[in-house]
Amino acid sequence: MFGLEALDLARMQFAFTVSFHIIFPAITIGLASYLAVLEGLWLKTREEVYRDLYHFWSKIFAVNFGMGVVSGLVMAYQFGTNWSAFSDFAGSVTGPLLTYEVLTAFFLEAGFLGVMLFGWNRVGPGLHFFSTVMVAIGTLISTFWILASNSWMQTPQGFEIIDGRVIPTDWFAVVFNPSFPYRLLHMATAAFLATAFFVGASAAWHLLRGRDNPAIRKMLSMAMWMALIVAPVQAFIGDLHGLNTLKHQPVKIAAMEGHWDNSSGEATPLILFGWPDMEREETRFKVEIPYLGSLILTHSLDKQVPALKDFPKEDRPNSTVVFWSFRIMVALGLAMILAGVWSLWLRWRGGLFRSRPFLYFCLWMGPSGLIAILAGWFTTEMGRQPWVVYGLMRTSEAVSNHSVTQMSLTLVSFVVVYFVLFGAGIGYMMRLVRKGPVTHEGQEQGSGGPGQHRTPARPLSATEEGMDDDDNAANPVRN
Repeated sequence: MFGLEALDLARMQFAFTVSFHIIFPAITIGLASYLAVLEGLWLKTREEVYRDLYHFWSKIFAVNFGMGVVSGLVMAYQFGTNWSAFSDFAGSVTGPLLTYEVLTAFFLEAGFLGVMLFGWNRVGPGLHFFSTVMVAIGTLISTFWILASNSWMQTPQGFEIIDGRVIPTDWFAVVFNPSFPYRLLHMATAAFLATAFFVGASAAWHLLRGRDNPAIRKMLSMAMWMALIVAPVQAFIGDLHGLNTLKHQPVKIAAMEGHWDNSSGEATPLILFGWPDMEREETRFKVEIPYLGSLILTHSLDKQVPALKDFPKEDRPNSTVVFWSFRIMVALGLAMILAGVWSLWLRWRGGLFRSRPFLYFCLWMGPSGLIAILAGWFTTEMGRQPWVVYGLMRTSEAVSNHSVTQMSLTLVSFVVVYFVLFGAGIGYMMRLVRKGPVTHEGQEQGSGGPGQHRTPARPLSATEEGMDDDDNAANPVRN
């Protein structure tokens, strides 16, 4: 297939499925915590706006959660079908970690998800809120175990190799490997930011179409507070993560920076833009700032950053891909910080909900968090190459013995099925977003809460409320 080998197709297949999958858990993590905050605020203040937003976003959460579970199962099976040599080599570590994720996070989420989605008028307010919090905690526990497994592949420790297999000797060291804390914080924060901009873009869309009510305003306000506070924190976590990567995976940093040679003895510049050429072993058309690379990565003006030529050719990742995926992630992170600062200035001026340039900016920033997550994962995973377990097992040694024909057919099948199945799911979820929250202003204070009479929060209930008439629902001025 296009001159590709079975290994290339296996990598493409896994990259495709994991890229599709990561979108759903990222939104699930953020929305679960957002729902817990909304219900907590409703219980504290009894303001209808929080209740209305809870019911609106719980439907979107349910659809997103279902797609995340389905897409995640496919990835788990691929370890055995396409990467059997890896499973044989490192399964004694990755298998239990994924099992712990199922036994703790997935069972916790499954146990309380039904109460959260269908128990609004069937259980008391305390139990319902507790269920929502447990689902939110479950998503974070799931993140913990998945990142522990993936981080161990980046910075393995706590094991011995006996008869060609990894045998764990210290589970604490396995789980809390050197890169794990930084990667866990970086991913969880990224999920919160991705959700914030998803929520903010939804609010901006409605405001631009003339639908201005307290629920829509609250969505935008909460999203921009999250951007203002969390985006700079994410930048700080990213800096710590970069320093950790420099210590444990220096060749990845060299590839991210497109830095080839230290023979000059000078401090390392920061290359803003350029095209790393793997054949010519240089970064062409580069625009650089002297000393700044050393300042950012070593926090000094004289130390050098490791260069790609310091490592054998066979141990170098593809700098062209890693260089640009890293810059896409950083650029979007800076845009998130800009959005937060801009929103603060508009709050002060009293124009947060009326500034059309800002609302359009928020709308276009809607997918920015998800794109940044994908770019970050490409940087991490492509930067680890040619290793599947860093320093222990090469990717070429981990693949199953499949033919090019077999891998081509399965890859094409995955692409077709994913775009049909998940395309329909994403389309339905976006229709829910376009419909917007149903407001209940003026109702008796305290009505419709957990344990009180109200239609249950069913995931598909929006279809029963005239969702097809999106234009009329989105612009009440015309109704």
